Amino acid sequence: MTILDLSKVNVALPSIREVLGGGSTEIQLIVSGFVLAFGLLLVPMGRLGDQVSPKRLFLIGLVLYAATSALCALAPTPEALIVGRIAQGVAAGIQMPQVMGTLQRVFTGRERGMAFGLLGATIGLGTALGPVIGGLFVQLGDGHDGWRGIFWMNVPLALVIAAIVVWALPDLRPQQRGRISLDPVGVALFAIAVLALMVPFLFTTGEPTDDPRRWWSLAVFVPALAGFVAWEARYQARGNAPLVPPGLLRIPSFRNGSLLMTAYFAGMPAIFLTTTLYLQTGLGIGALAAGATTMGFALASAASSVIGGRLVGRIGRPLVVTGLVLVMASVAGLGLVAAFAPAGAVTWLMAGVMTLGGLGGGIVISPNQTLTLADIPPHEGGLAGSVGQLVQRIGTAVGTAVTLSLFYATVFGESGGEAQPVVYRDAYLHGLLAVGACLALALVFALMDLRSRRRAR
Repeated sequence: MTILDLSKVNVALPSIREVLGGGSTEIQLIVSGFVLAFGLLLVPMGRLGDQVSPKRLFLIGLVLYAATSALCALAPTPEALIVGRIAQGVAAGIQMPQVMGTLQRVFTGRERGMAFGLLGATIGLGTALGPVIGGLFVQLGDGHDGWRGIFWMNVPLALVIAAIVVWALPDLRPQQRGRISLDPVGVALFAIAVLALMVPFLFTTGEPTDDPRRWWSLAVFVPALAGFVAWEARYQARGNAPLVPPGLLRIPSFRNGSLLMTAYFAGMPAIFLTTTLYLQTGLGIGALAAGATTMGFALASAASSVIGGRLVGRIGRPLVVTGLVLVMASVAGLGLVAAFAPAGAVTWLMAGVMTLGGLGGGIVISPNQTLTLADIPPHEGGLAGSVGQLVQRIGTAVGTAVTLSLFYATVFGESGGEAQPVVYRDAYLHGLLAVGACLALALVFALMDLRSRRRAR
């Protein structure tokens, strides 16, 4: 549900702007407000879930998600929708870390791999089906208030999930109950660092109207991060429990797996966004048809995630390397289709190539999650999982900003000299180069981890 909201809103943005009005800044905040609030809450809530009860926090997050989704659906102005989206991001940040923590504590060995396989299938479906669902609601609403349906659908869904959680999820509490410690200074420094890093990228659209002053926040990021690292080490030396234990990133499997996910998510969400932009704006294809192009990715990713979860215990990191190679091949295939295929066949051919990418993506995400958390103690599962989720959000923000900048720089640079389909084709190809570079970096991190594991034997 949370992953769906990260992707389905993008397709509805033109309709939201038409109905509610607002400039590019307001439209950008509708997306980035959610992502920022979500990212800021992930690690503190993962830490809190490990100290109290992940089930209780998950239920609180679900109920809040239902309420804030209704708030978004009823929004009469862009400002009201922005407030609703920020509140929705807070709710998502409360509940999402509890999923990782629960899986890490309930399952071990092969069963954990299978559990993460199912989670990977869910993430793959959510990422790829988001544009389809968003396009469907926009089309059902005849381009006007249909976008409200993408928020209304969350209300019954969240409440049904909450009922299932009450009935089926074990109430995992720490064996030794002690004083709850959230490291408030660490939380504050962490929040400043995350905000300073993500804000300039989240507000990058690639259009000439982007404010260059946004990059100054990166000057705050470096000292904030240094202060956070120094404080955490000092806080732990005093016998306290830091927000993020410094030793966490010294675990090779966790460090390499997190770097891999950062690079992978810098590329993959940008594929869906730029493909939708190319098909809708460049070729004039409707929102539903453009979103449906990713269906093959969703279905293939769901299937291969389950298979990958079962195989990761036997094959290990080479399985992830194979998946990355398949995804990179699909990106190359998308470029070939855009460059050489006739316009009438583009959507069908891209759907087929996306299916290949889905097969690869499914054996990247869930096996990597299993391998990344393999050496993490169960009582720190929520924290480690939330750090993994955060680096994914950071990767998505940075990668999307870079890809969109290349995309729109090409659009504005070539407009007037070429026909629109040609301009958007060139923009799409330039965007795919950025995606390919991110995936190549992810492959480097996968090979680094493979080498590290072989040396450790």
